Amino acid sequence: MKATELSGVKEIARRANVSIATVDRVLHNRVGVALKTKEKIESIIKDMDYKPNILAKRLASKRVHRFAVLIPRECLETDYWRAPLMGIQAALNELGDFGVEITYYLFDRHDSKHFLEMSEYILAKSLDAVIVAPIFVSEANEFIKRCDERRIKYLFINSDVPCSQPLSFIGPDQWQTGRLAANLCQYIIRREDVILTLFIQNEFSSTDHIKNRIDGFESFFKEHDANREIVKHEIQAHDYATFSESFSTFLDFNDIDVIFIPNTYAYWVARYLEEKGILNLKIIGYDYTSKNLDYVKNGGIDFLICQKPLELGYKALTTLFEHFIAKRPISRVQYTPIDIVTMENFRLYKH
Repeated sequence: MKATELSGVKEIARRANVSIATVDRVLHNRVGVALKTKEKIESIIKDMDYKPNILAKRLASKRVHRFAVLIPRECLETDYWRAPLMGIQAALNELGDFGVEITYYLFDRHDSKHFLEMSEYILAKSLDAVIVAPIFVSEANEFIKRCDERRIKYLFINSDVPCSQPLSFIGPDQWQTGRLAANLCQYIIRREDVILTLFIQNEFSSTDHIKNRIDGFESFFKEHDANREIVKHEIQAHDYATFSESFSTFLDFNDIDVIFIPNTYAYWVARYLEEKGILNLKIIGYDYTSKNLDYVKNGGIDFLICQKPLELGYKALTTLFEHFIAKRPISRVQYTPIDIVTMENFRLYKH
C-alpha cells in the first residue's frame, strides 16, 4: 500500500529506528549515512512503495530545468528521427508541470558543419542538459568537451561515443544486434549459400555503431559456422542512383544468396532487386522507417531489426527528469530492447 507524503517519512524513520533527518538524507542521496543504515532505509522505502511528492517540492522551489535536443531532422531519405521527437514530446506533455522546458536543434545528417552550427546555438544558451544523437563522432567529441567546460550535462541516444562520460547512453547493444542478424540468417540459408555484408556508407556519418554490428555478425558465425562463406562489400553513395549503378556492377561478378545491410538502407537494396526482377535473394536490414516497413510489407525485406524509436526519445527525457528533478541515480548505459519485424507483425508498428 502506498504511503502518503505526510506520514511516509515518519513511518520510514520509525521502522528503521532512525531520525527523520537521516531518512531525508537517503531520499535526496546526500552523504552522511552509514551504508548499512542506508540499505535498511532503502529496503523499507521499497516495501512501502513510498514516492516523495516531487511535484509539490518543484512548485515550492519554482525551479525550471532547461534542456536542448540535438538530433537529425527528418529528410527525404529517412523518417527515422521523427519518432524520437514524438517520444520526447510525449514525455514533455507529462513532465511540463515539473518545470521542464525543451528547445530543439535539428541538423542535417549529411552535413557535419550544420551539426557544429546547431551546437554553437546550444552552447550560447543557459542549459542544464542536452539530448544528443552523436552522428558525427569527432564533432560530437568537441561539442561534449565544451559542454563539460560549461557544466552542461549530455545524454546520448541511438549511438554512443567511445571514451566519453555522458549522463547516460540510451540505445541498443549494437554488437548484440549484429549477432541477432547472424542468428536469423540460419533460418533462411542453406549450407552452400553465400552471405553478403553490404555497408552502404555516406561520407560523414559515424561508422562506429555499424562496425559493432558487423563485428557481432561475424563473431556469431565464427562461433557457430566458421566455414560459412561471407563476402564483405562497401558502397559509398548519397543517393539511390549512385548506389544502383555500383551495386549492379558488384552483382555482375558475385553470386549472392543472402544480403545483410547493417544500417538503414535495406530499402535501397529491396528496391533494386524489385526493379531488376530478382526474387531469390533474402534481405536482413535495420531501422524503423516507413520505407523499410513498406518493403517488409510486400516481402522485399525478410527481417528488419529495430528498436521503437518513439520510446527512445521518451526514455531520454524521462531519464533527465530522474536525474535533475527526482534526484535518482542514473545508469551509464541503458540498453533498449531489440525487435524483429517481419511480414507477419509489421502492422503492429505504426509510422
